Amino acid sequence: MSNQYIVRYGLQRHIAEFSGKGQTRFVRNADVIIRSDRGQEWGTVLCSATDRTKDYLGQAEPKGRILRQATEEDRDLAEDIRDLERREFSVCQEHIAERKLQMDLVDVEHLFGGERLVFYYLAEKRVDFRELVKALASEFKTRIEMRQIGVRDEAKLLADYGDCGKPVCCNTHLQEMPPVSMKMAKIQKATLDPNKISGRCGRLKCCLRYEYDTYEEYRRELPRVGVTVVTKVGQGRVIAQEILSRKLVVRYEDQRQMLTDADDVLTVIKSSRNKPSDSQNN
Repeated sequence: MSNQYIVRYGLQRHIAEFSGKGQTRFVRNADVIIRSDRGQEWGTVLCSATDRTKDYLGQAEPKGRILRQATEEDRDLAEDIRDLERREFSVCQEHIAERKLQMDLVDVEHLFGGERLVFYYLAEKRVDFRELVKALASEFKTRIEMRQIGVRDEAKLLADYGDCGKPVCCNTHLQEMPPVSMKMAKIQKATLDPNKISGRCGRLKCCLRYEYDTYEEYRRELPRVGVTVVTKVGQGRVIAQEILSRKLVVRYEDQRQMLTDADDVLTVIKSSRNKPSDSQNN
């Protein structure tokens, strides 16, 4: 009976379930050689597959199988492949320049089994690279795949560490890059300086998305900015929310401004007619 494992593989750090043969067991972080739908590849075992991992990945059947644990010979071959990739990148750049194609080459992936070369590139418009593919196939004698990516994908391939000092999320655990908006920064009272809330890709940081749902849930439970409330201290108008601490800044009738716990609000006696702007809510 086959053992099932979750394996990370490929330059874009795909994650999928793979089956192993017989009773062979693989420990976490074991380097393995797998066969995927693309060909023979290098992978890393993350954990054993379970019903929970199947639900998380949305994958009913294994993506392929684990051929073996990586050997010293495999490691030597992987080093040789890295050297090949540098040459393949340079050759592709030369062909792009020769044909004056409007595309920026980002990286190249030489599959461990040599079944194909995948070239990743950025381009603002559609690029006719048919002649380029023919030239590269003639040069390298293998299947050529050109894959257009976005700036977030570029960071996933090339970036190392973020401003937090840790490896960038897109190159570690994120499978999908979630949509991020300025509203998420505002509600968390993050600085709105684009230079400070932008990631290595130049777009808003993915981590602004992580706590947004919690902030939204807490914000909805608090009286809105602009409403009149009665608290244990008296009557006043809500002028700001401190969302995570579940407190309100209330201006009372005697013009005092006090930080008031949401539990001290006895009733809301007047709702704001106009929906507060994002800046009011934050």
